[in-house]
Amino acid sequence: MGDTRDLHTQLAQRGENMAYKKVRAGHGGSLRSRDLESEELQAATLELEWDMEKELEEPGLDRFQLECVERQPAGSSVGGGGGGGGGGGGGVDLDLEPIQPSTSPHGRFQRLQEDAGYGPRFSRAALKARRRADGWSWVVKYVVAGAGLFVLGLLIGRYTHGVGTQAPAAPSDGDVLERVLSDIRTEDLQALQRNFSSWSDKSELLRVSLLQQKWRELGLRDVQLSNYTVLLSHPGPAPSHILDKLTNQCFLPNGEGCDQTSPDPAEDPLPSFATYSAVGSLEAEVVDVQYGSMEELTQANTSVNLTNRIAIMKLGQAPLQYKLSLLEEMGFGGVLLYVDPCDVPSEQGIWHKAFGVTLNPGGDPSTPGYASIKGSYREDRPHLTSLLVQPISAGLAKEILSATTMGQGHPCTPLAMPPGSAKRIITLSIGTQASYGTIHNVVGYLRGRINPDRYVLVGGRHGSWHSGPSEDWSSSAAIMTQVISSLMSQTRLGWQPDRTVVFASWGGSALGSIGSFEWGEENRVVLETSAVAYISLYSPVRVGRSACSTASPSLFQLASDIHKRHVRSCMKSMCCPGPNISSLQTPGDLNFFANQLAVPTVQFTSTTSRTPQMTAEAVLRLCTDPVLPFSPLDIALDVQNKLKDDPLQTTELLAAAAILRDNSTFLQSETMRPANDPKERDPAHVRMLNDMLQGLERSFLIPAPPAGLYRNLLYGLSTQSSRFSILKDAQEVKRYRPVNQTLSLVSTAITSAQRLIQSGLELFESDPDDGSH
Repeated sequence: MGDTRDLHTQLAQRGENMAYKKVRAGHGGSLRSRDLESEELQAATLELEWDMEKELEEPGLDRFQLECVERQPAGSSVGGGGGGGGGGGGGVDLDLEPIQPSTSPHGRFQRLQEDAGYGPRFSRAALKARRRADGWSWVVKYVVAGAGLFVLGLLIGRYTHGVGTQAPAAPSDGDVLERVLSDIRTEDLQALQRNFSSWSDKSELLRVSLLQQKWRELGLRDVQLSNYTVLLSHPGPAPSHILDKLTNQCFLPNGEGCDQTSPDPAEDPLPSFATYSAVGSLEAEVVDVQYGSMEELTQANTSVNLTNRIAIMKLGQAPLQYKLSLLEEMGFGGVLLYVDPCDVPSEQGIWHKAFGVTLNPGGDPSTPGYASIKGSYREDRPHLTSLLVQPISAGLAKEILSATTMGQGHPCTPLAMPPGSAKRIITLSIGTQASYGTIHNVVGYLRGRINPDRYVLVGGRHGSWHSGPSEDWSSSAAIMTQVISSLMSQTRLGWQPDRTVVFASWGGSALGSIGSFEWGEENRVVLETSAVAYISLYSPVRVGRSACSTASPSLFQLASDIHKRHVRSCMKSMCCPGPNISSLQTPGDLNFFANQLAVPTVQFTSTTSRTPQMTAEAVLRLCTDPVLPFSPLDIALDVQNKLKDDPLQTTELLAAAAILRDNSTFLQSETMRPANDPKERDPAHVRMLNDMLQGLERSFLIPAPPAGLYRNLLYGLSTQSSRFSILKDAQEVKRYRPVNQTLSLVSTAITSAQRLIQSGLELFESDPDDGSH
């Protein structure tokens, strides 16, 4: 635009100068007062005035001048070619200076009037009339031309606008959210769940093929199957059993007697065994260790030698692999696991309910740390512990403990071995086996529009521990399929996520998240830079319980916002929305992403009608928000909370945590909020900011943690302790690393996070040389 205005100014000046030169003898005083930098219309008027005077002065020259002006190339000035300087523009240089006019046009008029033939043709009245007619003629021409251009512009604008409005406008994110949530209906979910439940008796390969077909029918085009040959654990030909040496009674894990009518363990729809357990028989005294905390183990060790004893232990919040590692450390030879009825008062069938557990921390045991693909080296690891491990029912636990209470009533009395009880000696026999088999994953991609190389992962499963009517995977598959259906209906209206959404249904979940681990290990290099967040649907439904969430600190705020939107009441304090949303180590398919990659994770659990909508909203926020909905301040607050009451805290750790909080607060208020403003949003700025937010939790990854603990320090062991898990372990167990070395790992993690945030602040600071503030 600036260049165009300069050209117009040059044109005006050039034309005005010519007119000034031709008439300055007679009009010098009056023309000198004119502005030589007037607009193009004024310059054209002066030229026209000079042409009219010249026509009267020399009638033979008017035709020559008009023809030359009309034949100029478009865009050329009156004086020359294109640039206004005169020589190289390719136009005709009409410098009229050599054509000398008379000294004064008025003098010329006087001489013409003296001519005998002049009177009829050039009387003064006729001259004025002609000049007025010619002047009005040019004014009319200019007006008509301007009006024509104006009308043409209106037509072009109207046509362009009409063409633009023919294509349907993409719906806004707010509209998409409301439509997606309204599309998730209870009756549709129930129909999907019934359909998937009917597949339970089919082979896994057939289930994943049907699931792939279903997703494609919904419009998800890129749906792939991935297969892995892995080492699988399963019950042996003979059932595991427990023999009471005092009464000589034989019990199956569910508490029933050992008789010939017991089902074949390989065909039992409710198998009760521990995967990858040690095998064999052990005769030993039973020791009640309650939940197997270090304090309880130490107390038990004061009264009896624990070497080669059989522990009877309750399942609890702490990870099973961690508690088993403590038992191994104390010298136990075996363990019986049960669920105390006081911990699950709503489940009345717990007394005779059989269940199974996995001792696999994740993935194929024969390929630890790398994918089970063709050509991979395989280790011989059918047993992942030296302990004989067997889950039993609460009724059998009461029998072995000789407990006098039933674990019922108000208040509920927990099961425990009475003080002073006689020794209880049993023989525990375990016969699990391991063999290679194939597991299958279904992975579908909904491509992103702006950042297709950033992945929001949504993971569920298509198999469970139980088979037949007792399966519990259909709710996971139904919710994921319903979310896919709702999102795909929006894509048909023109919507597309900003980031790619990856939907995955994992195989081998019950045996140790094998499918998710193997896929993750095969794609680790891509996921380390591209995975934005992981939303788990491992156990999405808990009937009769209030909604709860497990989330990494980055997603505390998002989980809280979603809870407030969908949850109207709170039945249990531990499951309330807001600050009570926990970041605990949880079993399931999020293990690899939270533990190995430090990808922010969230898992919603509630009634059937709530979890799908909560999950769908999380997916939409994570794949469409310009700035990722992560909260660095929540990470900093969580770090301070973990150190607040820790007896191992140091001044240096507290100071580092304070700096992390200050910088996180500043980043969140001064950088993240402005970046969400469309007026200030710069794509490169937002991309760098999101990359920093995406990698913040990776600062808390540590190498080789104690068995059963996450590499990601931000995840805790239980709600009873908010401390860093490795600091608690270092103080209580004193088996793995010196305390000072463990403190150094925590300090390094905090410092790394602080430096990452500081680098982000420096990156987005205004350049002091550009004058902006």
